[in-house]
Amino acid sequence: VSTSHLQLAALALGTVGWILCTVSMGTVEWRVWHLDNTTVISSGIAWVGIWKVCFISYLHVSPGYKEQFCHKFSGYDSSIPPEIYAAQGLLLIAMFMGLLGLTATIFALRNIYMGITHKTLITRFFLVGGCFYLLAGLCILIPVSWNFYSVTHNQSITFPPSYHMPSSPAAQEAGAAIPMGVVAVILLLLSGTFSLSYRFPVTTNVIVK
Repeated sequence: VSTSHLQLAALALGTVGWILCTVSMGTVEWRVWHLDNTTVISSGIAWVGIWKVCFISYLHVSPGYKEQFCHKFSGYDSSIPPEIYAAQGLLLIAMFMGLLGLTATIFALRNIYMGITHKTLITRFFLVGGCFYLLAGLCILIPVSWNFYSVTHNQSITFPPSYHMPSSPAAQEAGAAIPMGVVAVILLLLSGTFSLSYRFPVTTNVIVK
């Protein structure tokens, strides 16, 4: 037990990183667009996520009230940029990998804390868990970096006409999901490093005469 403190920390960090990965995947605020034309998008702000785009409009409600409209991306929308579709697939993979990493780490720690000193089994499960953590972190890093690049270069998106979205914003900035993803990457990479660093304690036999 005294040699597995880093691995216990890996479980805690990996759990937080996995939760942040899951939350960022469902958050619509990946790219925040600031728009000049407020005819339809009354607030002048639209949120572009990896699954949908949302904005607030006053057109179809009573004066003084607002309503949020969201358009879900379809797999047939060829105009949607590749970084969004890449984020969909890679974050799903990261969530699955992170879950496997947590399962492997929990199993190894369970054996340690229950006194099951099976050296090969414990070491292998920490190794497997660490690899899954690292793979999950890399799967998150790619879409986060790619979408952040698109934001910093103010890249446009040709939305279908039914979305009522312009192809280019006046300006755009990174939404809350991107820094959340960055933190998830850091935590998962740390978790993987801690898990891989486990060394089973060497026991010495003392002969008493």
